[in-house]
Amino acid sequence: MSPQHVINGFIKDFVQDLHNGSAAIFAGAGMSKGNGYVDWPELLLDIANELGLDVTKEHDLISLAQFHVNNKRTADGLAKKILREFSEQAEPSEIHDIVARLPIYSFWTTNYDTLVEDALRRAYRVPDVKSHVDQLTLSRPKRDAIVYKMHGDVQMAQNAIIYKEQYEKYYVTHAPFITALSGDLVSKTFLFIGFSFTDPNLDYVLSRLHGGATKRTHYCFMREAQREAGDDDELFRYKVRKQELRIEDLKRFGIQTLLIDNYSDINDILKKIEASYRKRTVFFSGSAEEYGEWTRQDAQNFIHEVAANCIRANCRVVNGFGWGVGSAVINGALEAIYGDPQKYSEAQLIVRPFPQHGNNLKDLWEQYRQRMISLAGVALFFFGNKREGDKVVNANGVRREFEIALEHHLLPIPVAATGYMAEELWNNISAEQDMYYGGYRWVIPMVQKLVDPRTSSHEMVKTISQIIKQLNK
Repeated sequence: MSPQHVINGFIKDFVQDLHNGSAAIFAGAGMSKGNGYVDWPELLLDIANELGLDVTKEHDLISLAQFHVNNKRTADGLAKKILREFSEQAEPSEIHDIVARLPIYSFWTTNYDTLVEDALRRAYRVPDVKSHVDQLTLSRPKRDAIVYKMHGDVQMAQNAIIYKEQYEKYYVTHAPFITALSGDLVSKTFLFIGFSFTDPNLDYVLSRLHGGATKRTHYCFMREAQREAGDDDELFRYKVRKQELRIEDLKRFGIQTLLIDNYSDINDILKKIEASYRKRTVFFSGSAEEYGEWTRQDAQNFIHEVAANCIRANCRVVNGFGWGVGSAVINGALEAIYGDPQKYSEAQLIVRPFPQHGNNLKDLWEQYRQRMISLAGVALFFFGNKREGDKVVNANGVRREFEIALEHHLLPIPVAATGYMAEELWNNISAEQDMYYGGYRWVIPMVQKLVDPRTSSHEMVKTISQIIKQLNK
């Protein structure tokens, strides 16, 4: 496996590309194989047998597909094979789900299946699927991701790119795809997952980029050469040497290889990328019918300044507009954004007011909370009380948001000095600090500064800002 500092460097750089909106994914057959779909050798197994060939001995599989077309004088058999193998529905994998949740706009794939777009829809996104040249000129309304299926789609199997003649003419028949991909390869950082770099179509595109004055860095996962049962030392050394040469060759195109021991390592790395990205999104939880030892104005000013500082730290702020708290969050965030609109963006503020009318409000509120909190990596808790009849009680909604935050692995930071549910949550945390802050023990003394109500609001704002900045170093 690549050294940990190399992996960490990649994670840091790719997360920055995510924040910049310049990350892209290229999904190959290996990304779908774990879901039960076939790869190229399996797809062409029966066809090879019909030709009297052994697919395990064939390395030029597009020529094998061409032999079938030559023999049958039609590609109908290949289209039916694709339709049969990829029509069965499969659930997107964890890898699909993670990349779908990330703020990635461009997805490229040579796969015929629908797993990428299915994962995007499951993440409440609107994919615009492009599997034919004619579709490139149209834009789906409200799209927030484009899926370029440059070899076609199972739903139009008769147009799938699979045999040699199609590859040879691709630069003519699918020139707009090559233009679009070439543009993305120059302007975005690609992460290649499950992709074979022997694909002649991609070789063609990459070769057009080779030799330019500037070259963007891309990344690919590759499993380290394995010693299989029966491999002697000489054969294993041959595998290692061939992999070294392959890795070196990819550098011509600006592609850096990340070696992994097992394919499950990809899941682990992507989880770290998602967690790192989410750390720059802060969820504000709280409600206040009253403010205890605080005056209303002081409480509002305090929350206002915390939100403004989050924006100034280039973080996103997520808020459900809790009673007595939400308006201060929004005002603080907007003040920072409009104070320097060239530096900060309205996209840094995400507001999801809770619906107040309709059926099944409890279920709807739960869905709102789940979606809001899943966007964040840090959760701040302020006050947390509500009126029930003629009494003011701790807000169970804030408690539920704390529970959801833990489910989504957010770092919980209750500002206990504000009292009520925030104080109750800190009491829970302080009793089992390792459970809540096991990987972030450095945060404990900082959160403890937020417990004493005698601590000035200015000092608490500073402490919260330090925690968020430290998390994102």
